[in-house]
Amino acid sequence: MAKGGKVGQVAVWVLLAMLIVGLAGFGITGFGTSMRGIGTVGEVEIDARDYARNIQQEVNALSAQAGRPLGFAEAQMLGVDRNVLEQLVTTAAFDDLAATLGVSVGDERLAREIRALPAFRGIDGNFDREAYRFALDRNDLTEAEFEARMRADIARGLLQGAIAGQFDLPAVYASTLHAYATERRAFDLLVLGDADLNAPLPEPDAAALRAHYDANPERYTAPELRRIRHATLMPEALVPEMSVSDEALRAAYADRIDEYVIAERRLVERLVFVDRAAAEAAAAEIAAGRQTLDDLIAARGLAPADVDLGDVAAADLGAAGEGVFAAAVGGVVGPLESELGPALFRVNGVLGAQETTFEEVREQLFAELALDAARRAIAARVEEVEDLLAGGATLDELAERMGMTLGTVDLGPETREGLAAYPAFRDKAAELEPGGFPERVELDDGGMVVLALTEIVPPTLRPFDAVGDEARAAVRAEARRDALIARRDAILAEVRAGAPLGAFGIVTVNPGITRDGFIEGAPGDLIARLFALEPGAAEPVDGDDFVAILVPGALIPSDPETADAAAIRAALAERAGQEMAQDAFALVARHLQNRTEIRLNQTAIEAINAQLR
Repeated sequence: MAKGGKVGQVAVWVLLAMLIVGLAGFGITGFGTSMRGIGTVGEVEIDARDYARNIQQEVNALSAQAGRPLGFAEAQMLGVDRNVLEQLVTTAAFDDLAATLGVSVGDERLAREIRALPAFRGIDGNFDREAYRFALDRNDLTEAEFEARMRADIARGLLQGAIAGQFDLPAVYASTLHAYATERRAFDLLVLGDADLNAPLPEPDAAALRAHYDANPERYTAPELRRIRHATLMPEALVPEMSVSDEALRAAYADRIDEYVIAERRLVERLVFVDRAAAEAAAAEIAAGRQTLDDLIAARGLAPADVDLGDVAAADLGAAGEGVFAAAVGGVVGPLESELGPALFRVNGVLGAQETTFEEVREQLFAELALDAARRAIAARVEEVEDLLAGGATLDELAERMGMTLGTVDLGPETREGLAAYPAFRDKAAELEPGGFPERVELDDGGMVVLALTEIVPPTLRPFDAVGDEARAAVRAEARRDALIARRDAILAEVRAGAPLGAFGIVTVNPGITRDGFIEGAPGDLIARLFALEPGAAEPVDGDDFVAILVPGALIPSDPETADAAAIRAALAERAGQEMAQDAFALVARHLQNRTEIRLNQTAIEAINAQLR
């Protein structure tokens, strides 16, 4: 955590992000003046718009991380609404403390901070009052409201900086952390596999499979399923009904002519000179065989990539195009004029012209345009479908009236095939209640689905006959592991009696591993165990598919005098200081919340959540 000024600056930028990136198109103003607050902390009100904005920003961030859009219902299951509310309560608690202590900033500081914000600058780079007014109006804020928020934010930053300023740690603390983090432990490791077994594993018989099945019902129990009946209208299904004129196809071809007609190109290198005389002298050296173009490039201290133009058309080379395209592969031509001055050019390859005719891509263009037309046709039917649903139409009636296709899917936690591959479908299916009315959802490829939850199927034990291969694999894996452990224990007894570990297979000898090291396939706690064991004591290691013998070696202390040691100590001390600062801030924040009266309007919060769904 940085010092107070830095904390205040960061807080200002966070506020700016909330206000300007915001939700101008999301409908924040729709909450209305009757729902400006969702509660109070002390004398400070929590603005309903801040709650909605922050939630949407968190949902957008989670969507970016997941690589797919997340609905509010899914984000709510992850606790986004609770986290945002807690953050706003903490912020309000500090604002209330600042007001109680009389901490504030003057108009001059406030004006300086506002004028410094890039979002309010005009094309000349200076503060633009019209841009300022427009940005605030777009986010349903008056100048007075925004400036009050900025003033409170800067004051809050001063408090936060005082609480969570830089924690300076004793040098011995950093040295202890460094010694712990960088000391190493040597070890020998023998990992056992199928080759170490004395005999091949027998195939499990029917009795063994049945006993395993009966003993592990949880492994073969299907999860709870949501049985969804649906009526779908997908673009692909409507394509045969779509007509696309020849004129539209030819227009699409013309729009993408650069994809279909590619001029002849050359792979070219270019070396530019300061003037024509220098270029002519270099060309004469090459012609006389005293130098090559590669020699001239190297003499300039350039790499081949610095002179490589890639594949270019004649038009890309300007005045030099005709001369370069007349040269043979491998030949050097010039000097010729380029946009950077006189230059020598070398042709390294020829890429012939390519032309894909209209007739060759006609079917492809038809498929694309017909699919586009199908999507528009589906969008045009949305209102009619909504009217039918509002009138109480069933899925069967929708299928008959709108040409939709009926189907059923059993949706489990891991179902991702067919319609379940669409996040919008899964989100809507998760919200439905048995016996509820059908609901419509639009898919990201232009399809439309109306769905209803017909039944919740409880977890069900799958029949023995349906899990035969799965049970056989599980029984074999258990038998293999038991056999490997038995063999390992026999080897371990001999090693502890004095036999060398290397007599039983290929041993991995590691001269030293740190606590953050990694051993492929090993249990996650193996490194921690390694550092806790006595040197030379052979120990068994068991994992899911990992059976081994570990012999710890010497503990190798870190060298505090290496070139990297001081930098590592400094980094460790800074990180520890930041963690202490964060802990201090969290403790003060919790104390403030405990001592300040907090009143939340749950009805208002639920109303906003309902609009976000």
